[in-house]
Amino acid sequence: MTSVPPSSTTPTPQLFSLAGKTTAVTGGGRGLGITFAQAIVEAGGHVACLDILVSPSQTEWERLTTLAKSHNLTATYHHCDVTEETSASALLETIATDAEAKGAPFWGIVACAGIQQKVPALEYPVADFEHILRVNVTGTFVTCKAAANVLVKRKSKGSIVMISSMSGNIANRGLTCTAYNTSKSAVQQMCRSMAQEWGQYGIRINTLSPGYIRTNMTDELLQAEPNLEKTWMAGALLQRLGVPEDFKAPLVFLLAEGSSFTTGANFRIDGGHCASA
Repeated sequence: MTSVPPSSTTPTPQLFSLAGKTTAVTGGGRGLGITFAQAIVEAGGHVACLDILVSPSQTEWERLTTLAKSHNLTATYHHCDVTEETSASALLETIATDAEAKGAPFWGIVACAGIQQKVPALEYPVADFEHILRVNVTGTFVTCKAAANVLVKRKSKGSIVMISSMSGNIANRGLTCTAYNTSKSAVQQMCRSMAQEWGQYGIRINTLSPGYIRTNMTDELLQAEPNLEKTWMAGALLQRLGVPEDFKAPLVFLLAEGSSFTTGANFRIDGGHCASA
């Protein structure tokens, strides 16, 4: 399938629109994932959230569904273990079928599901290391493969965004996260390899790599280790850490037609952390 470039008459806002499209988000039950789901809805798209949680964060989910309803869009929630290929593939096929029925075809997936663990490498249990890789790497592969198969089956182009991290490019000072860092580096290489294979089908795939983000999880870590914030801030060229909302616009760009000539790329949004030693 040949990817058609945007017309010179295409208005810029349309290049950032997800209208008439349905996108899935793994890890969409809370935090960064549900913020990405909000961004998709705000860009005019329908969203299907997948998560290992039996039910999503109530406050965040109510906010998302209220937003979707106000725009005459849909936000659905589905319990999913991203490491279970058979069930994950069947679920994405169902989501795509439902999307067709409502006139907003399946467009792609944001692979955001992932876990973190802070353990010194000399003490890292192999079972824990393997678990991190299974969720962050194998789970990403499973869901991206399933999404691509949905698109290839329907002869539809689409966009896939895999959430990596600046930790896939550097080793974070003050953090002992060898398994996590390894997994995020692997996701970036997986992206490049898949982009080489799937471009022929009109499927673009890119990674979005956030820097330090203020979330409930990181706030708990900083409360437990106050000196860690000083280490992080030393590399914060904009004098602050990120918040989930910092990544909404980059995500929409990578999903939407405005990035139609972008694939196999890593989009690092880190407040300049990696620019300074």
